[in-house]
Amino acid sequence: MTIHSGVDAILTKYEGRGREALLPVLWDVQGAFGSISPEYVHRISHLLRVPEADIFGVIGFYSLFHDEPTGRRIVRVCTDPTCALAGADGVMRDVCARLGIAPDEMTADGEYTVEHSPCLGLCDYAPAALASARGKADMALPNVSVNRLLGEWHGEYFQPAGNESSVLLNPSLRAAPETLVDYGDYRSLRRAIKDMTPEEVIAQVEASSLIGRGGAAFPTGLKWKFTRGAGGEIKYVVCNADESEPGTFKDRVLMEHRPHLLLEGIALAAYAVGTDKAIIFIRGEYPQATAILAEAIQEAEAESLLGDTIMGSDFALAVELRRGAGAYICGEETALFEAVEGKRGFPRMKPPYPTTFGLFGQPTAVNNVETLCAVPGIIDKGADWFKGIGTEGSAGPKLVSVSGHVGQPGVYEIEPGITLRHFLGQVCGGVIGELQTVLMGGAAGTFLKPEDIDVRLTFEDLRAVGSTFGSGAIMVFNQTTDLRDMLKRLGRFFQHESCGKCFPCQLGTQRQVEILERLDAPQAGDAERLMDIGLTMTEASICGLGHTAGIAVMSAIEQFPELFEANGQE
Repeated sequence: MTIHSGVDAILTKYEGRGREALLPVLWDVQGAFGSISPEYVHRISHLLRVPEADIFGVIGFYSLFHDEPTGRRIVRVCTDPTCALAGADGVMRDVCARLGIAPDEMTADGEYTVEHSPCLGLCDYAPAALASARGKADMALPNVSVNRLLGEWHGEYFQPAGNESSVLLNPSLRAAPETLVDYGDYRSLRRAIKDMTPEEVIAQVEASSLIGRGGAAFPTGLKWKFTRGAGGEIKYVVCNADESEPGTFKDRVLMEHRPHLLLEGIALAAYAVGTDKAIIFIRGEYPQATAILAEAIQEAEAESLLGDTIMGSDFALAVELRRGAGAYICGEETALFEAVEGKRGFPRMKPPYPTTFGLFGQPTAVNNVETLCAVPGIIDKGADWFKGIGTEGSAGPKLVSVSGHVGQPGVYEIEPGITLRHFLGQVCGGVIGELQTVLMGGAAGTFLKPEDIDVRLTFEDLRAVGSTFGSGAIMVFNQTTDLRDMLKRLGRFFQHESCGKCFPCQLGTQRQVEILERLDAPQAGDAERLMDIGLTMTEASICGLGHTAGIAVMSAIEQFPELFEANGQE
């Protein structure tokens, strides 16, 4: 097959489509040819009726797209905090030395390109890499070494999650995802369609006190009520599976272990708000979860649990899986809409809010993976059952991602109310070495010192001590950790991921990194400068990325002021 005929075969699939098909067609072209050349951009422009300049802008915005030639095999090594603790810098250095290239270069024979990568959501298998081979599906590689990266790629990983009391996780899954036969016939959805009105489903979710598990903690039932009550015939349900914050991987485990639990939750949301259209926007760095979900959607459609006339009713639902392309900002709901619509992932000003003006300008309910996975249990067992787990302010089971210096990193399902000390010591294998600090809530979280870890793991208790559940990440650092280095990596992450739409975030993340890079020899006043930058970003940025980009740094200044002292003095 010639190159031209290969492109033709790809583009034919998208005839009659518009700009909303831009990311899928770019993925198909790059997957086949390694990069997206100006010639391909020209042809895509004519096909989708999108200006070439806009297409180049989209390619440049997303870090997984390339408009310059790449090697036939691309290796992206994660060098964010948890992988750094596991020796990722050494792996990156040795791979480049073996190939005779620098990072972001291609070997002379055109075989390899090696790149740095932000967090790949494989913190429980650190160090990790994302591997791409022309004409093949991408592969997430756990526990990488030089030989593993330059040899035959094997991306298999699967470990049990949960225990006998788990609600969201299933400990019986030992080697493969839960199939439809294992999961069942969507009993909660069947009950809702047969015995409940959409309003009754919403009322049940409201009564459960379920709040969003993605970080914002907005009441789920209220969001659905607003969406259902909004005007317009077209509505959308969007599952935000763009989990991208360093140290956060709970949604990945849910999708890879229990895809049908998520699909049933999405279907219940669609039934409640009154739509037949749902989209799962999944981060591009999750190839295994993407493949598992695609297969689960086909399984459900074959049994009339999704698609037309679901369970013989007049309720229909098409679930589309849409792959992101490497942009943390797309975890912000309005930036996610822009990506689905084939644009750069710039967040929108709010109001209007998504419940009235969301995807394609239509009312949209956006929920993250863990939130949607909680809904089937609420409909099946009732709101009181859900509220009986946890505390009044933190109802229901909660997933946390634990990484770093612990005996057993992974995803754990907890009943809110246990202390962090008990959790670290008795649940996830204990701290390896002497505890220095815990970064609670992810890269945008706060540091807790050893004397602070008796705090209960609830939304309200963490809030009371100035901390947060955030993205559900708990990153543990012992006394061997160079906190200056960790702060530099966090700063570089936010600088890299800032979309550039608003100056407080764009300039603030740059200036923050400039100061953090001299932490080995800080200057007088650096702590004050960083606090000023962080507060400015928090107060003046457009979206949540800027609001939280300085949180961890400001927390470190409060908890570890000695890191910022000039010549050992204030």
